[in-house]
Amino acid sequence: MQIDKNLTLRDVSRAAEPVAEIASRKIRALLGRWDTNQGAPVFTVAGKYTTRGWTNWTQGFLYGQALLCFELTGENDLLDTARELVARHMAEHVTHIGVHDHGFNCISTYGNLRRLMIQGKTPHNEWELAFYEMALKASGAVQAARWTDLPNGSGFIHSFNGSHSLFIDTMRTLRICAMAHMLGHDLLAEQDCRISLLDRLIMHAQTSAAFNIYYGDGRDIYDTPEAAGRTVHEAIFNPSSGQFRCPATQQGYSPFTTWTRGLAWAMLGATEQIEFLRYIADASPEKTAIEATIETLRRAAQVTCDFYVEHATARDGVCYWDTGAPGLAKLGDWRGANAEPRNPHEPVDSSASAIAAQGLLRFGHILGQQGKRYIEAALTISNALFKEPYLSQEMEHEGLLLHAIYHRPNGWDNVPVQGLVPHGESCLWGDYHLVELALLIRRLADDDYYIFFQ
Repeated sequence: MQIDKNLTLRDVSRAAEPVAEIASRKIRALLGRWDTNQGAPVFTVAGKYTTRGWTNWTQGFLYGQALLCFELTGENDLLDTARELVARHMAEHVTHIGVHDHGFNCISTYGNLRRLMIQGKTPHNEWELAFYEMALKASGAVQAARWTDLPNGSGFIHSFNGSHSLFIDTMRTLRICAMAHMLGHDLLAEQDCRISLLDRLIMHAQTSAAFNIYYGDGRDIYDTPEAAGRTVHEAIFNPSSGQFRCPATQQGYSPFTTWTRGLAWAMLGATEQIEFLRYIADASPEKTAIEATIETLRRAAQVTCDFYVEHATARDGVCYWDTGAPGLAKLGDWRGANAEPRNPHEPVDSSASAIAAQGLLRFGHILGQQGKRYIEAALTISNALFKEPYLSQEMEHEGLLLHAIYHRPNGWDNVPVQGLVPHGESCLWGDYHLVELALLIRRLADDDYYIFFQ
């Protein structure tokens, strides 16, 4: 990508102002018309949100986006509506034993509500705070119970595919285990066996960093130094022996290419876990293990962030859905030109770019002066996403971030123009992460950095 070194946080914060205003109007309208009996909205078809049965992993982004919009605009009706809907509809997600994505649903809702109260942005109420914290504790324990043991004494939180499956997505949902641990919670098993949520967080982070991310160490013939940072969606293990078997993918093109939203989950998830582990390290009896995990995650964050900037994206910082998608060859020098959502060969995934931009910002912030390049890259991406053709300004279109896709291999995404790839549509996680990105940039511009657990 071509990094714009002249952009400042203040410049991009001003560019983000329309995002808050437009997002507030759109989320208010969507909440007003959406029937929860349909499940959660997932993506748009011809500009209208619809659902898609797979797992109900987006409901937290629906209510969470309203909370972020309240934080950006101060419009109290968004807070009141979201708070009521969280209390009414999110309890089933707290105790959902069948998914790996508690951090998506519950941090976006109960976590944001807790953070707003802790930061004094909503009135303090001891019982309300206890309600949010109880939900976060329970969610973290349920997430950690979804566990596969490995023969080296480690293990991982397995995906909804089963005990053999380690998804890179879960690197970001680990936030729920972090929050529950910070609140003093453990998982109790048979005979009251006490299981540390921090231990499981550390083991999962170490396992995912080892098997979902490549470092140019020759694990396979494609694991070359120039492709360090290549990220695989799914790592497959033998559930009987615990032995690693092979890389795989559900939503990418192949196990040996990089699905860019998975790459973005790795970038952002690793950096947020570094922030959390640094925060608790000095006061923890497990300081040695924490420091070792920080170094593991720092390496993972660096190679994935570098891979995004140098290999995974077009000139303007917006990425296509997979770095090895076969139609990219027909686009010619796709890395040397701005991303083109309306093309006949391969779709753009703006949602991956919005997630990646936040990962770059947070990693740059962690590194301080040495992280300037990552922050500049994040601002370049954000500046592209905060305006046309990515920011949807028409109220007739319910989405906020255009040119996002969900599942290319399954063909789930709407194709509005025959002969072209899916484009012009939105997804709920893309909208949420665009607003979250706008909030982070606003806070950074005001010298008011924030992290999910404070």
